[in-house]
Amino acid sequence: MKKQREKFGSRLGFILVSAGCAVGLGNVWKFPYICGQYGGAAFILIYLIFLVILGIPCLMAEMALGRGSRQSISMAFDELENDGEKWHWSKWMSIIGNYMLMMFYTMVCGWMINYMFKMGSGQLSGLAPDAVADNFGQMLANPGELIFWTVLSCVIAFAICAKGLRGGIEKITKVMMIVLIILMAVLAVNSLLLPGADEGIRFYLVPDFKKLMDNGIGEAVFAAMTHAFFTLSIGIGSMEIFGSYMEKDRTLTGECINIVGVDTLVALMAGIIIIPACFAYNVTPGAGPSLLFITLPNVFNNMPGGRIWGTLFFLFMTFAALSTVIAVYENIIAFFIDGLDWTRRKAVIFNIVAIIVLSLPAVLGFNILSGVEPLGPGTGIMDLEDFIVSYNLLPLGSLTFILFATRKNGWGYDNFLTELNTGEGMKTGGGFKPYLTFILPLIIVVVYLKGYWDMFYDPADIGKLIGWMVFAAVLLAFIFLIASGVLNRNKNKQTA
Repeated sequence: MKKQREKFGSRLGFILVSAGCAVGLGNVWKFPYICGQYGGAAFILIYLIFLVILGIPCLMAEMALGRGSRQSISMAFDELENDGEKWHWSKWMSIIGNYMLMMFYTMVCGWMINYMFKMGSGQLSGLAPDAVADNFGQMLANPGELIFWTVLSCVIAFAICAKGLRGGIEKITKVMMIVLIILMAVLAVNSLLLPGADEGIRFYLVPDFKKLMDNGIGEAVFAAMTHAFFTLSIGIGSMEIFGSYMEKDRTLTGECINIVGVDTLVALMAGIIIIPACFAYNVTPGAGPSLLFITLPNVFNNMPGGRIWGTLFFLFMTFAALSTVIAVYENIIAFFIDGLDWTRRKAVIFNIVAIIVLSLPAVLGFNILSGVEPLGPGTGIMDLEDFIVSYNLLPLGSLTFILFATRKNGWGYDNFLTELNTGEGMKTGGGFKPYLTFILPLIIVVVYLKGYWDMFYDPADIGKLIGWMVFAAVLLAFIFLIASGVLNRNKNKQTA
């Protein structure tokens, strides 16, 4: 007898949990910086266009796969694919992606919790800028400290997942997301009231088409395209699982737009919190971990009541990171529940141990294994793991979802469209078929190959670029081989 599948208790719970998965560190340490770099509101306009034409359709495909199959990624393709097709092979790409993401994201979540306590306890108060930077370096160099906070973040997130969808994930994440939005509003108001904040707002939100052109319109377009794609955590089934828990009373198009809206709100608000504060204290807003753990603590140290504001900021960041970790952990747990018929308790216990062990290479890559530079000088194990997920599994997974949803030998466009339009709300018309079938896959391929170009282009070593581009092409060929149905036809010929 088939198990009764859990479902969300409310529409708000579904939207906030799904948005919590999408809301991540990239919203805070990357988006505000690249937005200001490429002309403020001029860049935001381009970014919003790509959210509509790229992010939302990919999210719709992933959500539809979940709701249509009522399975996690472990069995979704098996449930919906035609007999003899090989789409289910791609589920291994998704589960590897979930584990690979958590192998470093769990650690970074631990950093946030650690810095929340550092700010709250006053450990960073009154430190000179160099001392703040040294503090971050000392944390990375201390394997014991990193392991402790990584294990803590892992245990907290799995403890929430252990209570199930409604009693744990929905209940806790809904509170976290509401508090997160309130914290953002409070922090944003504080930043806007700082002396000199108006210059930061102009940098961030006033359209500067000259800056857009000076940095290159092509670069700005690709930056917007890439960030619109990666910001939603689409491609490895992290969103698919929540589609499988969703009721059929609302159309997927409208709900996906709501999720993207919350994610975009957080990204824009993060910039309003960070950029004016940096300008108020004559600090250049950089991107990446240095912004959060070096630049901003220095800003808070110079701010009246900075210890309180810094603690609230890292509480906000902890909730943003934890919401993503909880969502991905649930996808991993569901893989074992649906695919191997495990109990939730057994899946949680197994994966607490597995994630902690698998996180150790990234943790030790900053200290004991710092000599390991897999992608060249200055890179670490975390960089390799991020490259595998961000530059490969996310785009290739999204391409697979789109092709499966629209190909006749997959789920089929008519079935996909029916699932999208089931329930009340915004409907998707059949006229989008050419775009979803041909143009969108092409855009994803361009984003994928551009990522490799940006990562490995070196005029002094074109051979390295060619080698990596060939590797990327091989992975693409594998996806299109599945999508073409050739594997199935060859099998039929052999058995004929």
